[in-house]
Amino acid sequence: MRAPFAVTSLIREGLDKLIPYDAHLYPGVIKLDANENPYPFPEEVSRRIGQLAAGDLLSRYPDSEASELRRAIAAYAGVTPEQVMVGNGSDELILNILLTFGTEGRVLITNPTFSMYKIHSLVAGARPIPVPRRSDFSVDVPALVCYARQPESRVIFICSPNNPTGNASTLEEIESVLQQVSCLVVVDQAYLEFGGEDCVSLLNRYPNLVIMRTFSKAFALAGLRVGYMLANPDVLRQIKKVKQPFNLNSFSQAAARVVLEYRDLFRKQIQDILQQREELWQGLQNIEGVTAYPSVANYILFRTNHESKAIYQGLLEKGILIRRLGGPELPGFLRVSVGTPEENRPFLQALAEVLKQAGRELQ
Repeated sequence: MRAPFAVTSLIREGLDKLIPYDAHLYPGVIKLDANENPYPFPEEVSRRIGQLAAGDLLSRYPDSEASELRRAIAAYAGVTPEQVMVGNGSDELILNILLTFGTEGRVLITNPTFSMYKIHSLVAGARPIPVPRRSDFSVDVPALVCYARQPESRVIFICSPNNPTGNASTLEEIESVLQQVSCLVVVDQAYLEFGGEDCVSLLNRYPNLVIMRTFSKAFALAGLRVGYMLANPDVLRQIKKVKQPFNLNSFSQAAARVVLEYRDLFRKQIQDILQQREELWQGLQNIEGVTAYPSVANYILFRTNHESKAIYQGLLEKGILIRRLGGPELPGFLRVSVGTPEENRPFLQALAEVLKQAGRELQ
């Protein structure tokens, strides 16, 4: 007689305690939680993209090499097409990096930072090792190098500008790490169009450097999931061994090429976002009980004098969705994406009202 089927007995060690990522949908709210481009997609670009479904674009398998898109990205980023790989969002690229280089090794993560580095490390069978940032959220370079020199260290993740703190590492800091370690150094620059220093100038000098970018933020293609990385061709050839052959669909490839053709329209939106970031920053500074942190990205980290869950829930009840953070590195912190003026003003007003109510309840 066979034993009863028990699904948990088949799960690989390390996955049993992993909680699936669950992005809740809240219809009808002002959405300031996911660092998206809040402005309407340019009408002219929408028309061009809408025409892409003609012919056999949808009925044939996509170009597995994404050759045309890689050429367009290379021209935009200032590299060669051989240094470009595209993916189904940055998440797929992170996982592929870890499946190639991280399994059974140590992955160094400069916390607090993007949570998916740890999650994908566990999925890939790697050991995520937190390397705490300094109190100002800058990378502790000496500590990171020390961790990297320990046996089985394979991959380092540095997010710059860093999500969710909003600060960026300098080129000198990143180069200092590259000069002193032999593992792969992944610099995630998903928010580069909003601020921070471009790392491309380091690419040809350091074969262990990988730079990650995305079309989801500044270029407003979050719904089509287009990410890319820039790296030494030898590194990309190894990652190609685990990459799915048709990982990025034809429509997304074509839409991303169109967006790059119209990048001047998106630069105008980026400038508007930067202006709104400054106004949102000032608005937060003017609310009693709020501490906001400087940002070079399209979001602002802040905390209040009250429990973050109550503030988050109070805003949600008023139709405003932001990101509630937590964990040992960011207890009580919240993050708000920069929206349009019509979104930022209600958020600031609602935050002031929620804080006022929370203060009355404590009396």
